[in-house]
Amino acid sequence: MAYQSFEQLEVWRLARKLAGDVYAEIRPCRDFHFRGQITNAVCSIANNLAEGSERLHRKEFIMFLGYAKGSAGEVRNQLYRAEDLGYITSDRAAQLRADARLLGGKIYALIRSLSTATLVLKP
Repeated sequence: MAYQSFEQLEVWRLARKLAGDVYAEIRPCRDFHFRGQITNAVCSIANNLAEGSERLHRKEFIMFLGYAKGSAGEVRNQLYRAEDLGYITSDRAAQLRADARLLGGKIYALIRSLSTATLVLKP
């Protein structure tokens, strides 16, 4: 796998889109504690992908990918809460959960790929 920056990673682009979509849905929510929790979790996905990709060692990158995958699961859980509390429609929550699940699967595939392949970083 060769890349020059995290912006080239499909998982980072998908995480960025998911963050924008979640923010758009949650923006009207007046429950500031909940809103802070879900937005922190969704931003954590892209943040961990970016930070991990900038690390110098493959094992560190894989560790940060694990954090990102965990945050994707946290977002899915928070979307259930948003739906249960009436902050988001069931249909929209289901779509965003599906997006987060797909992203988590792609992150897992990247973890597996990095665990078995040679990582090439270009300056």
